[in-house]
Amino acid sequence: MANSQDTAFVAAGRAAAQDGLARGRRRSSALLLAPAVGLLALWAFVPLAMTLYYSFLRYNLLYPERRGFVGLLNYRLMLTDPSFWTAIINTLVLVLGVLASTLVFGTLFALLLNQNFRGRGVARLMVIAPFFVLPPVAALIWKNLLFDPLNGLVGWLCTLVGLKPIAWFTVHPMLALIVIVAWEWTPFATLILLTALQSLDSEQIEAARMDGAKPLSRIFYIVLPHLARPMAITVMMESIFLLSIFAEILTTTAGGPGDATTTLTYLIYIRALLDFDIGGGSAAGVLAIVLANIVALFLMRAVARNIEE
Repeated sequence: MANSQDTAFVAAGRAAAQDGLARGRRRSSALLLAPAVGLLALWAFVPLAMTLYYSFLRYNLLYPERRGFVGLLNYRLMLTDPSFWTAIINTLVLVLGVLASTLVFGTLFALLLNQNFRGRGVARLMVIAPFFVLPPVAALIWKNLLFDPLNGLVGWLCTLVGLKPIAWFTVHPMLALIVIVAWEWTPFATLILLTALQSLDSEQIEAARMDGAKPLSRIFYIVLPHLARPMAITVMMESIFLLSIFAEILTTTAGGPGDATTTLTYLIYIRALLDFDIGGGSAAGVLAIVLANIVALFLMRAVARNIEE
């Protein structure tokens, strides 16, 4: 009886010691992580708090002495401004157009680069290269070297087939912008989809081929279902970055003609830095954050549901 009590006492002491050791390790880990977490909190939440604060003020940099609290007036003015809703529509058109383009061309490039052919390494490098070009540089390349109606390559090709060159940034500004951004982000989709293709079981493809399945049938019934999850992840990750597209717009169209390419991000720039309306720009920024979080929540749930299936 005494031996069993001693054993239980020793086991309890050992468990208590282990529990204390675990608590000590957690405390040490928390102390080590505290500086990084604190810096991240300052980096993320202080600008957000300041933006939220200024969104309730009447604050124009041209008349700083007239600053005062106006409550929800900036939000009401922004929500009743037609340019705000035009910017939201333009943002959705830009994001959806780029997503559709990158998924289509990313899948095609991934299927091509997954084949064995001479010079595959060089081809992969050329396909991936646009992703490493800075956005303003990419915009200038397309604006001056490719889409320029007088000296651009696209205009020259049009004259070769008897067509009149088009001033893309005047006639089709949103389409031109979608082409530029899609050119930048197609390599990203290609990398993810190519990695997913390399994990596809080759025996499954070979079995389908031996059963008489045509190449298109193998793509539609085997390859594309296998790429469904990587495509969902690509859409989620690209959407987060595409919602904040700015440099390409500033470099090429400056939001025009009119407000044809003014997205929500560019509208914030106009309000805050061109109109000097810090209150209105901050209100637009807060609304943009809310909309971006709604989109991110929807995409994360869709991706999680896709992964669980």
